[in-house]
Amino acid sequence: MVRPCGLLTEQHKPVPLKSVDVELEVRDHVATVVSTLNYENKEDKPLEAVFVFPLPGDAAVCHFSAKLGETEIIAEVKEKQKAREEYDDALSSGQKAFLLEESLQSPDIFTMSVGCLPPGESALIRLEYVTELKEQADDGLRFCLPAVLNPRYEPQGSGGSGSGSVQVTSCPASLVPYTLSFSAQVSSPRPVSKIESNCSLDPLQYLNSEQTKATVKLAAGHKFDRDVELLIYYKDAHQPTAVVEMGKASEEPGTLMSDPVVMLSLYPEFPEAVMSSIASCGEFVCLLDRSGSMGCPMSQTKNAQTRISSARDTLLLLLKSLPMGCYFNIYSFGSSFQHIFPKSVEYNQKTMEEALQKVGEMQADLGGTEILMPLKHIYSQPCIPNQPRQVFVFTDGEVGNTKQVIDLVKKNSNAHRCFSFGIGEGASSALVNGLAKEGGGHAQFITGTDRLQPKVMQSLRYALQPAVGDVSVTWDLPKKVSHAVVSPPIRSIFQGQRSLIYARLSGKIPKDGEGSVTVKYSLAGQPSLNKLQFSLKPAEDTGLTIHRLAALAQIRQLEMEERESTGRQDDSVKKKVVELSVQSGVSSAFTAFIAVHKGDGEAIQGPLVRRMVPVPRLRMCSSTVAYGACAPMARTACAMPMMAQTIPKQKKLRGCKPGSKAGGGYRQLTSVFSRLITPSAARCGSSPTVGDSVLRPKGCAMDTYDCLEDSPPPMARMGRLTDRMMMVENASMPSQPPMDPLLQLVSLQKASGCWDLDQALAAALGKTREEVEKPRPASVSQEVWATILSLIWLHGFKMDTQDEWGLLAMKAVSWLRAQNASCVDECVAAGNALLGCQVQKGALGI
Repeated sequence: MVRPCGLLTEQHKPVPLKSVDVELEVRDHVATVVSTLNYENKEDKPLEAVFVFPLPGDAAVCHFSAKLGETEIIAEVKEKQKAREEYDDALSSGQKAFLLEESLQSPDIFTMSVGCLPPGESALIRLEYVTELKEQADDGLRFCLPAVLNPRYEPQGSGGSGSGSVQVTSCPASLVPYTLSFSAQVSSPRPVSKIESNCSLDPLQYLNSEQTKATVKLAAGHKFDRDVELLIYYKDAHQPTAVVEMGKASEEPGTLMSDPVVMLSLYPEFPEAVMSSIASCGEFVCLLDRSGSMGCPMSQTKNAQTRISSARDTLLLLLKSLPMGCYFNIYSFGSSFQHIFPKSVEYNQKTMEEALQKVGEMQADLGGTEILMPLKHIYSQPCIPNQPRQVFVFTDGEVGNTKQVIDLVKKNSNAHRCFSFGIGEGASSALVNGLAKEGGGHAQFITGTDRLQPKVMQSLRYALQPAVGDVSVTWDLPKKVSHAVVSPPIRSIFQGQRSLIYARLSGKIPKDGEGSVTVKYSLAGQPSLNKLQFSLKPAEDTGLTIHRLAALAQIRQLEMEERESTGRQDDSVKKKVVELSVQSGVSSAFTAFIAVHKGDGEAIQGPLVRRMVPVPRLRMCSSTVAYGACAPMARTACAMPMMAQTIPKQKKLRGCKPGSKAGGGYRQLTSVFSRLITPSAARCGSSPTVGDSVLRPKGCAMDTYDCLEDSPPPMARMGRLTDRMMMVENASMPSQPPMDPLLQLVSLQKASGCWDLDQALAAALGKTREEVEKPRPASVSQEVWATILSLIWLHGFKMDTQDEWGLLAMKAVSWLRAQNASCVDECVAAGNALLGCQVQKGALGI
């Protein structure tokens, strides 16, 4: 019998978190999420349960409460240090207390502490947050319920493993000891056309004949083994809207929460004359994550492609789609970084071939995930005149210095646009969305069986749009009504992409009043504008959702200002954040939710035992090491040796040995893992062993891993250790399957857009060289004939992946037009006959 793996109590019972119930309500593009967590202490000692878990990076946490029997305790937002002190005082007094706080390192990680839960008692914890749904390039609105929290890599010397960092307890996703139920209700002024998910859903049910309201829930038997992602599609999605929400009369007059707030959703439309031509210039810089975790498969399906392999294929498509005359470079990073060229070079056949050769050799073999240094190097390079810089970042998004990275991108936002791609489960939404938001670009996430290639090519289309400049917003409101914008200014606009504006309204608002907002900008040297007229009549049943999102937008701006002012003797910005957070009831980096049950009963007696609640982990994709009882598990079941039994708080284990009671029966690690121990462990000259809580070399001092239950391994060590293990494992991974026929054909295209008529092309088309040569009209060159054949094959056999090859096909068509070739009709007819297709000349665009 296989012993359960993961975090267990001394009696081998599951952790005190029993279930998580999530209710999602989506109104247009705003989501309200209510999570109910059911805790139960089945032990004979009072517990403190600590749960470190992910939330969307742009979520405004606005409610935290606990229900004990029939008694509900609603938490208050307080300055973080005061909240912690109040929580500690409550625990020392034997009172029940609850604490929820946001990580200082990344706004998408929260810590929930449930303190002094008596034996046999239950607690229902209610957590509520609101968030904007980001629009994907295919017009779908993406909601993600994060389940997986992979260790965030802390760069050496970042200070992340100090008091401000978060310590995560995780276990294989298939062994999470609590269940998840999830349901969603969607409503919009426009019909809901479909809802898709990476998880199995029950059939979509419409709640009215107009199909503007619908409900859906996870299918029975769902495993809490992945992030839950919904993609919501509306008909006529690109419709600008405005929502006015009344303030709370009981709030102090003149504050954000007392005044009305308007949320404007704008969809600027560009002139067709500008959009019909794609930019033929730009500096395209790709930054590819090559940390160990990029060797994991893209999904849990059989023979799934690895993340690094998918990224290589994507770079092939991207390089083939770049316009002649632009500039480019490719960086890759892990614990260190590399670049193909010392500086960006002009795109031509020679530089493209050199880059593709280097890309084909890239593996997930650079260790950790230190993205800050390569970004600094990119920004240190002088911009090329008349070549707007576009940065494409590919990462599985597991870093600990998220805010530092985003601050750097913002600092350089005037010199580039940043397009980011979060690959795989557990990618940090705060990092991926933050890079795009502050870099004026667009973010995409690739999970499950999603393909990376079409999403990257969609973003490349955005990057090839002309850069918008001189953006300004003007308001026209009734007399005696004024406004104050609380969201960041609009700095980038893409065709059809939503831009959000939050503003406070003050003064006497007429009952039937109307206002308008005009967005002016310069596009391709020409002035343009878009105007939205809207009613000032308040919406019904919105509560304070819009106010809280506006508060969060202002809080994030102030937090960034505070980080920029670090080193100055001025706490005024931090005070503003705390004041706004307390006033709005929205969490921030400097505040926390605290609730204390000051009941009439006696204080809870006895030593307090800490139980760390595990969160799902998918990052390790295979296990080459024997971990005692975990060894018989499936490849993904138990790859991180950081998880074992918990022990009572303050109990310290010395000299843990394999096979001892403290060691839990784990046996010594193999030599593969031994090579991955930190340098300090190697200096000890001893074999590594596993204790009840953390890994440590036998007999080593505290500067390596020590067996202290109340000091779980910092995320920095977990991240570095994981990536080093992945690096070793990836070196022995089996070779990838043969190249996809589409990529085989694409790989043969020249930088100019044409193809050569040779044996390789014939093989890609499924023919012999003689078969493709014989039907060629005598007056047509080999390159023209080969290019027309390639276009016919793409349109005849790969229309379902046109998003991937559309741009390189446009380049091929442009090259053909420049040749002024004769007999094009004859070539198309002959090509159709040869390939067995019926593609019309007009469909090819030539």
